[in-house]
Amino acid sequence: MKYPWIDEYLMAKPGVTRDLQKDWNWIRYQIGGKMFAAICLNEENKPYYITMKLDPLEGEALRQQYEDILPGYYMNKLHWNSVRPDGAVPDALMQHMLDQAYTLVLHSLSRKKQAELLGQ
Repeated sequence: MKYPWIDEYLMAKPGVTRDLQKDWNWIRYQIGGKMFAAICLNEENKPYYITMKLDPLEGEALRQQYEDILPGYYMNKLHWNSVRPDGAVPDALMQHMLDQAYTLVLHSLSRKKQAELLGQ
């Protein structure tokens, strides 16, 4: 996988938890119990997609720019996007998309829950 830093990067964000959804073989990243990103693994436990939630307009624009960004695999195609883990999406853009996914889901939580998760 081209992005070996993803797990450490996401787990460093305040309030993030990670689990393995065994039925799907996905490593899920959540905040406040809501998933914002996932690494989809194949039968050999190798990543075949990195999926994240994005603003619909931003997701569509990125899919038009990069052939390695696709509508969300097994997810709502409007709100979720998947990236091929060995594609041509630059690291800086991948970090930006992961940051956007985190922020989008964080802001969907109540202010009380946000403050709790952020330690405020």
